[in-house]
Amino acid sequence: MRYFIAVAEELHFARAAERLHIEQSPLSRAIKDLEYDLGVRLFERTTRSTHLTWAGQVFLDEAHRVLSTLEQAIASTKAAATGYRGTLRIALSDDIDPLRLAALLAQCREEEPDVEIRLFEVPLAEQAKGLRGGLYDAGLAQAAEVGEDIVVQSAWNDPLVIAVPARHPLLAHKRIPLAELIRYPLVLCHPEIYEGCYRQIERILCAVDAEPIVAEHAATFDLMMTLVAAGYGLSFANESHMMVCRHPEVVARPLAGRPLMLTTYLLRPNTEPSEPLSRFVARVVAAENSNSSAGT
Repeated sequence: MRYFIAVAEELHFARAAERLHIEQSPLSRAIKDLEYDLGVRLFERTTRSTHLTWAGQVFLDEAHRVLSTLEQAIASTKAAATGYRGTLRIALSDDIDPLRLAALLAQCREEEPDVEIRLFEVPLAEQAKGLRGGLYDAGLAQAAEVGEDIVVQSAWNDPLVIAVPARHPLLAHKRIPLAELIRYPLVLCHPEIYEGCYRQIERILCAVDAEPIVAEHAATFDLMMTLVAAGYGLSFANESHMMVCRHPEVVARPLAGRPLMLTTYLLRPNTEPSEPLSRFVARVVAAENSNSSAGT
């Protein structure tokens, strides 16, 4: 199956053999044996090119899933051998608040030290697919629109602030009006890497009757702050992340009007949760209720 994945991704037997550190002839033989066992053609081969058939494409998706499940089974077995009594696989997408996440993980370790928590940083689409396919037990993301078969509930809210370059004219405002902000170039999070966060910010920008000037899309928070500090534009950020990742040339300012929040959601499959997952969900809900009570 690993041989098949290598050929399917390279679409070239010589490159796949080199990637697998084997000779080309045993690789070709293994693929022919696989096609014989399955009774289908996985590849269309000519002297010049190699292409996946439709059956091959379907098998590739399943092969990735099977190997991922196998790797997780091996990891869980090794964890059990070192004393863990269970494993939670938590997917993380978007710009998750590092302070809240650290506090949640610390609480889990303190209250259930025999439950291993494994974290996976993945794009939102991959998280949703993994939740449906059984690769993850739960996830945290900043999107509620993830389709059917996934339970979505609010985990926590973070105040949104504007990251402004030092000595920028907008710093004359203690609270920046959105209509003023939109007059300047913006550095936004990457729409694919931070899909949920991008959607929430896009909804805020749609409230203004003007087309935003997007100078750049940043793939990481550090790069976003670097671009803001260099004067490329202003940016949106959650308040706690700004506190953790301070930049000497970037100033945080709240928006004028009612406070705008960036919501993080807990996602899980729409099935009966395991006992460790139920307790994990309860901790997330309890933490949010505690923070809401403190805020009022």
